[in-house]
Amino acid sequence: MEQLEKVEKLRKRAGVSYEEAKEALEANNWDLLDAMVYLEKQGKIPAPEQESYSTHTEEEKQMFSVEEVIKQNQYEEEESFGKKMARFFKKLWKIGNENNFIVKKREKEIINVPVWIFVVVLLFAWQVVLPVMLIALFFNCHFFFRGKNNLGKANEAMEKASAFADKVKDEYEKL
Repeated sequence: MEQLEKVEKLRKRAGVSYEEAKEALEANNWDLLDAMVYLEKQGKIPAPEQESYSTHTEEEKQMFSVEEVIKQNQYEEEESFGKKMARFFKKLWKIGNENNFIVKKREKEIINVPVWIFVVVLLFAWQVVLPVMLIALFFNCHFFFRGKNNLGKANEAMEKASAFADKVKDEYEKL
């Protein structure tokens, strides 16, 4: 390392001027560590604080028992999870109310319900709802979503299902 680099390094680490850094390095044969010690002895930089460690422990009164701290931490974790779940369900409820599930047959709306109603019915009666929806596709019914949110991907999937049902009907009619 050349002398200029050493002066710059010592100046930055010690927070002294170029002149003081150069003087300290020259007095110590350009050794950085010796120059730091030299500046400490001159009082130009503070010595590092002394730290001591001991294996001796003093008895201190605990403000809380360990069990109480563990219970409190568990309660806080559960509370934060509960808040997260509440926020999630609130968001779902909002989306479910702002958007509708629509069934059309020959451009006439047969069913128009909020998405949350469709989801609840689907959850509790999926064994009936899914086959009815599948059969309805073959009777020129089309399903889609309409509302404030961007439901383009869901509508694309519904269109693909309708197109597939139309293709199957066309193939069947050719036989």
